[in-house]
Amino acid sequence: MTDMPPGDKAPLSDSALDQLFRTARTYNRFTDKPVPKALLQAVYDLMKWGSTSANCQPARILFLTSNEAKERLKPHLDEGNVKKTMAAPVTALIGHDLAFYEHLPEQYPAADAKSWFVGDNQKIAETAFRNGTLQGAYFMLAARALGLDCGPMSGFNTEGATKEFFAGTKTQANFLCNLGYGSEDGTYPRGPRLTFDQACQIL
Repeated sequence: MTDMPPGDKAPLSDSALDQLFRTARTYNRFTDKPVPKALLQAVYDLMKWGSTSANCQPARILFLTSNEAKERLKPHLDEGNVKKTMAAPVTALIGHDLAFYEHLPEQYPAADAKSWFVGDNQKIAETAFRNGTLQGAYFMLAARALGLDCGPMSGFNTEGATKEFFAGTKTQANFLCNLGYGSEDGTYPRGPRLTFDQACQIL
């Protein structure tokens, strides 16, 4: 890679790619090492630079760190997710704000983007869900990049969690991501991935 033309970006190191993708795992258990508030803020401050359509940024994140907050979530968890979530140092509840377009005059001043959405509930819902989910993926990569491990999951009652944590807003719960420093105890054997030829075509 030393012969790359000036201005071309060099790929990340193998160790960085391993940390982000190749050896990264979904963790079911974490060590007791605490996750400082400053690190949670750093995760957001990194993930926020990921691209969204019209810079709409609909993701809203609640970091559940206290026992009280976890107890509020507990009734909405699928049975298989209760123990690991209650034991995780942090559980991020990732949602998307259906009122995201109200911020577009400041976030996307290049055009009157707010007018694209006002009154079009289907477009609002599709855009918020798609881009909020995309930001959730950025969130996981940012967490891994900063040394945290992730345990993402969708096994919970999103309607119940929305009412519990986002009442009075237009934010809807999407998925959960436990955070901390992962313990290999409790991880499953790594599952196979589809090959390029199974998943992709070049047209």
